[in-house]
Amino acid sequence: MSLSQAQKKALRSIGHHLDPVVMVSENGISDGVVAELNRALTDHELIKVKLALPEREDRTAMIEELLDASGAELIQKIGKVALLYRHNPQVNPKLSNIKRFENHHGRR
Repeated sequence: MSLSQAQKKALRSIGHHLDPVVMVSENGISDGVVAELNRALTDHELIKVKLALPEREDRTAMIEELLDASGAELIQKIGKVALLYRHNPQVNPKLSNIKRFENHHGRR
């Protein structure tokens, strides 16, 4: 599921106003974190994840683990926040951050 640069730019624009919905602590990735990550991606498609790790290398490794566990794609990483996307063909338009943005801004 490789996105073009234009698609990533559009997703970054939508993601700019989102708040993190999944938090990962220094304890690492638990089954609960993976379950919440997958639920959030299924419902919203585009989400922010906050990584409470002080070291950049640790955050990068944690993001890779999250991507492997969820099948999501990294759209952007700034500091301790990562923007992740995973398409859901049967998404609820009332929950999807992408559909809500498109409906709000008159796009289809």
